[in-house]
Amino acid sequence: MKQTTVRGIDGTLARKLRQEARRRGLSLNRTVLLLLRQATGLTKLTDPAPRQTERFTDLDHLAGTWSAQEAEEFERAIEGLRRVDEEMWR
Repeated sequence: MKQTTVRGIDGTLARKLRQEARRRGLSLNRTVLLLLRQATGLTKLTDPAPRQTERFTDLDHLAGTWSAQEAEEFERAIEGLRRVDEEMWR
């Protein structure tokens, strides 16, 4: 796939593109691609929207389940892993 950089997008256009992406439930990139395809006639306005990518929620039940104390204990446990051994990087 080719990549193209578009310069000169003003704040108003950027805001409208983000709003349109949210309205469609798509990423900003997919929204821009869809709008470009429609503007160039490659996709008709009446064509169905592209399928949304699969969203996984199988670990959602774990999010936010630690108490503050458990989070602090975890941070203490991994503290040593954040230290850089300067001798190894010479």
